[in-house]
Amino acid sequence: MAYLMGIDLGTSSLKTIIIDEVGNVKAQSARPYQFSSPCGGYAEHDPEEWWQACCATVRDCLAACGAPASEVKGVSFSGQMHGAVLLDKDYRVIRPAILHCDARSGVQVEKLKAALGEDKVRELVMNPVYTGFLLPSLMWVRDNEPENYERVRYAFLPKDYLKFKLTGEVSSDYSDASATLAFDIRRNCWSEEILKTVDVPLEIFPRCYGTDEATGTVSPEAARETGLSVSTIVVAGGGDQVMQGIGNGITKAGQASSNIGTSGQVSFQSDVPILNPALSTNTFCGYKKGRWFTMGAIMNAGLSLKWFNSLFETADYNLINEQVAKVKPGSGGVVFLPYLNGERTPHVNPNLSGMFMGVNLNTGRPEMTRAVMEGVAFALNQCIEVCGELGLRAETMVASGGGARSGPWLQIQADVFGIPLKVADTEEQAGLGSAIAAGVGAGIYRDIEEGCQAVVRYKDFIVTPNAESHKAYEEYYQLYKDTYGASRDVLQRVTLMGRRQ
Repeated sequence: MAYLMGIDLGTSSLKTIIIDEVGNVKAQSARPYQFSSPCGGYAEHDPEEWWQACCATVRDCLAACGAPASEVKGVSFSGQMHGAVLLDKDYRVIRPAILHCDARSGVQVEKLKAALGEDKVRELVMNPVYTGFLLPSLMWVRDNEPENYERVRYAFLPKDYLKFKLTGEVSSDYSDASATLAFDIRRNCWSEEILKTVDVPLEIFPRCYGTDEATGTVSPEAARETGLSVSTIVVAGGGDQVMQGIGNGITKAGQASSNIGTSGQVSFQSDVPILNPALSTNTFCGYKKGRWFTMGAIMNAGLSLKWFNSLFETADYNLINEQVAKVKPGSGGVVFLPYLNGERTPHVNPNLSGMFMGVNLNTGRPEMTRAVMEGVAFALNQCIEVCGELGLRAETMVASGGGARSGPWLQIQADVFGIPLKVADTEEQAGLGSAIAAGVGAGIYRDIEEGCQAVVRYKDFIVTPNAESHKAYEEYYQLYKDTYGASRDVLQRVTLMGRRQ
């Protein structure tokens, strides 16, 4: 029996799973961690902590599986996107990785936009130029830490650091690289024109592979640290959206998903690269050539609920769900804007803060908790609305991430979207997608589609929108948008004032 391993490097935890050839989960392990925020708007992480979490979870899974390490034929990765990991000529980490949710590079964002010009941003980048993406983060290091920038010889994405530690080879993949603002999305290569415009050397960016391509095998040193076999094939993997899509069985143009993880996304598969003239969505390369996906992304999805619950005495999530289920749609008139760390789609503004509106003497924790869930669903619905304006629609969606484990939150999404939701049978879709990619690279499956057919299964229910609740939510959704429109300038001023303290 062959086994396959998927490693999912998230913002708040690293998760590893082992499956057999038909998708049975044989072992899984996770290690939580917390990124650091040395000052307002900063988000960074020591990549070595990721590696230690990787080693620990791999060893846990190998022990729980009980099979010889040599029977793990392939390992691949899913990773949080956009972040900047920088190594020197001796492959040593230069500084903590700057993450996707980091907002420090506002000046560099404006420099990049000015250098390219609006037309070139649309033609070459095809995406909003936003803080937390690798290229502006790298430019920030050049402007503010010149001694560190001079040492940079390799620049790549977070999950690529784990791949480097496993193989000793520096590499990336098309999907993750396309989310750096330094990549030619139409031609699947690093963009010489973009990098020349901002005077960043092309040579520091690694070779890219397809998501299901083998990049090497486990090195002897990594084998000692992880317990893996030196015969195990290491496969490129991809950004978390691509790998979640695979784990959800989304392989065809027109299919779509809604994800509530730390951040949140709605993602539509496409066989053409779709340009949004407003640059308020993202279009990135998919898991193979000739496949792209367009994504609306929000910064604070599950993170909003985690933050809100951290303000109170810890409560079991089952109890929270029970309480929320008893609150009617609309949360007693409370509306929550989930802009705790800025917002991407559709506002493309890192200088926003969150807000509760409509709190009154009858408002309790259950109402505010439900308002947080509804606010996240409203934000995702706005992403669906923007994608719909680009011609992207879906009759059903697959719900994934931590939000798919909450019955009330699933129903809230379906009722707000007015779209039926399916749920994959495994809770770790990104890890499952990584394991499927590992299977292709190791020769177990012919391609990703065959791997999905063999492995992906769905729960035996569909979350159907409630017509009455959907009608109520249409009114609250408009209030949500009106609240932002009336409060935008104040929210931005308050956010910037708070960062000066």
